[in-house]
Amino acid sequence: MWIVKLALRRPYTFVVAALLLLLLTPFVLLRTPTDIFPNIEIPVISVIWQYAGLSAQEIEQRIIYTHERTLTATVNDIEHIESNSYNGVGVIKVFLHPGASVDAGVAQITAVAQTILRLLPPGQTPPLIIRYNASTVPILQYSFSSPKLSEQQLYDLAQNQVRVGLSTVLGAAVPWPYGGKTRVVSVDLDLTALKAKNLSAQDVVNAVNAQNLILPGGTAKIGATEYNIEINSSPRILEELNDLPVKTLAGATIFLRDVAQVRDGYQPQQNIVRQDGVRGALLTILKSGSASTLDVVRGVKRVMPSILNTLPPDLQVKEFADQSLFVRSAINGVVKEGAIAAALTALMILLFLGSWRSTLIIALSIPLSVLSSIAILCILGETINLMTLGGLALAVGILVDDATVAIENIHRQMASGKSLEQAILDGAREIALPAFVSTLCICIVFVPMFFLTGVARFLFVPLAEAVVFAMLASYLISRTLVPTLVMWFYRNVRYKAEQADQMPAARWVRPFLSVQRGFERGFARFRDAYRALLAACLQRRMTFATCFLGFCAGSWFLASQLGENFFPTVDAGQFRLHVRAPTGTRIEETAQLEAETGALAAARHTLEIATNRYQAGLVTYLEVATAQSAALARELAVTQLQGERLVAAVSLIKSLGGGWAQDQFVAGEKSSAPR
Repeated sequence: MWIVKLALRRPYTFVVAALLLLLLTPFVLLRTPTDIFPNIEIPVISVIWQYAGLSAQEIEQRIIYTHERTLTATVNDIEHIESNSYNGVGVIKVFLHPGASVDAGVAQITAVAQTILRLLPPGQTPPLIIRYNASTVPILQYSFSSPKLSEQQLYDLAQNQVRVGLSTVLGAAVPWPYGGKTRVVSVDLDLTALKAKNLSAQDVVNAVNAQNLILPGGTAKIGATEYNIEINSSPRILEELNDLPVKTLAGATIFLRDVAQVRDGYQPQQNIVRQDGVRGALLTILKSGSASTLDVVRGVKRVMPSILNTLPPDLQVKEFADQSLFVRSAINGVVKEGAIAAALTALMILLFLGSWRSTLIIALSIPLSVLSSIAILCILGETINLMTLGGLALAVGILVDDATVAIENIHRQMASGKSLEQAILDGAREIALPAFVSTLCICIVFVPMFFLTGVARFLFVPLAEAVVFAMLASYLISRTLVPTLVMWFYRNVRYKAEQADQMPAARWVRPFLSVQRGFERGFARFRDAYRALLAACLQRRMTFATCFLGFCAGSWFLASQLGENFFPTVDAGQFRLHVRAPTGTRIEETAQLEAETGALAAARHTLEIATNRYQAGLVTYLEVATAQSAALARELAVTQLQGERLVAAVSLIKSLGGGWAQDQFVAGEKSSAPR
């Protein structure tokens, strides 16, 4: 009661507070990150070991195993450890307990990695240690292609110019590009020449290491000038490496060009990127941590034009996989549905109460409650996402309860002949405790979500917070702002029990009044019918209870027919085709298989479109026949390619001594015993 009295004595205080909340809303929305889902802060640290040429089994046994054993003894708060070994690369993922210090974990992992280097194979370099969480996801991609530039040049531009330029964008993490070829100076040995000159590959390695040095030269002061001194210990251009002496035999010097060829080459390619059939490079931008997807994409697009101005004009850069479009569309969709729900709620209130003043007061309480919840979420560090907005949209229909009950009870007190202020005080006092208990009952339903663990906790706790904060704000508004607005709007209104606003209605308002009164009459008939149905159910209590419980039990068996999934199916406006080649397939063969498979999928899609157009009467059957011919040709090409691979595999097995002898095939029966 004291807060209602305070609101009636200091009405401007609460009105100004509501206006201040409205004015601060743009700043709150700008400062609050926007994303598709809440931050999933599962602390994970990745340790990446690299040793070129080492098999996956050797990586696992000689590097990963040793490091995993030391991690368990030196790193605190480990939840579990996962590891994967590949040819030349080993990845260890260290999952920490929620709330553990990731910085301390990185420091401990770094220290122990440096300690065990002497226990690993010779030449092993320190690992790459990366910290990330489940919110670090790709949000934007750029492809680079050119009809004139080589794959080495494309990779070099993407790695050393574009990637470096994007490093200044707040919240953006840019890994190394995919595709292209990593530039490297290669020394191709001529084994025949080496053997003829009685040299080994190690002699060439020693010669290059001994004569390609970076040595400090210092300075020399001559007269009034100080000169920098450079030592000619490293070749300036690539061709000079061919002139390095390898060995002197019988007075004759053997140069590097005599037994090898130095060229500007590339490392063996591990992945290939193609855009519209042309090879290129792919740069992926990740969102790091709690950064806003919209802010990161906006920052990347702001700096990209200045970066592109420094690149060759022949370079073609295309932007795609922009997740900000999907995020913005999803957020706008939820906001739109929430606004429609609020409008429909206000319309229902108008139909039932028949008073535009009461409807306006209740309608104002909805956005104020929602904005209060968003402000508290911003203070707590949450983001604006589908879960929080979904919780607010869910609560829209419940937010009007407190204000509706308060105004309806005030109407009842006014109809009994009390003054406006006394009617407000008495009406608020009578419903204070029931309304508070009702609000708490709704809020307590979401309390179990705070006891969830794992990913579910990060997803559903923001939803629960949004609903709880909005409900508490709604109750507070019904105790403060609603009585204040009732005092203002009804100060010159005579109220009777039969009629809400006893003032002459304008001519343009009368049709709406007729609709509302017709709704009241229809609702009165519905209420009478419901009363008769309820009386019939009470007279046959056992029959009704048995049927109802049987219906509930039968519905329970339908639960097994429903699918189970972590997230519902979402149409993101794109599709992906995954092709898996047999283990050990060369990257060149995989690229060819992907090209043929992609062409086959496109041909089948074209055939489906042509068939639909023919069935709709838009084209003749000639177009369908042409599409069928193209699809059949693609299928034949894929089948022929698979056959060639099988023939090559059989030839390889036979060349290695495998296969079956002809004498094992007797009388049409094939023996299964291999030779």
